[in-house]
Amino acid sequence: MQPYTTQFVLSKEYLGECFDESKAYNKSARPNFVFPLMMLSLGIFALMWTDQPKSLGLFILALGLIELLHIRYKRAWWLTRQMIGRTGGRQVTLSLDEQGIETRSGNTITNINWTDVSSLVETERGLILVTAKGAQQYLSKSIFSEEVVLDIIRVGNARSHHSDSEASHE
Repeated sequence: MQPYTTQFVLSKEYLGECFDESKAYNKSARPNFVFPLMMLSLGIFALMWTDQPKSLGLFILALGLIELLHIRYKRAWWLTRQMIGRTGGRQVTLSLDEQGIETRSGNTITNINWTDVSSLVETERGLILVTAKGAQQYLSKSIFSEEVVLDIIRVGNARSHHSDSEASHE
């Protein structure tokens, strides 16, 4: 792979694409309603059948409602957290080479070695690199030329097939 460097801004649009394209591949793709329903039930129980002050039951109910809102507005919640975080709106420098991928944004540096990539998922608008530890890195195709995208797919698939064959030999 030829060394390649590009820069882009972690804008709301870019982060929205990251969320939309990778949500089906997240560990928690399906919403978990158990916790908020338990909180709502516990809050109602505390209000109706205990001698505790009503503020405790109301507080537990409020926590359950906040959790339900978090599930309902997951995308907006995530985007807001990313935009007010340290890297939101900042310029990112992304470098690719034979070793892997490095991203720099301010003081934050992230490295993913190709040997750590266990699988590569191609979506309509990007690529998701999944490491052996389960971490995911989304790369938008819009920041690369078609040739670089094909290079990433080739190297990522070669590395993931290589690690699969190593695991089957153990």
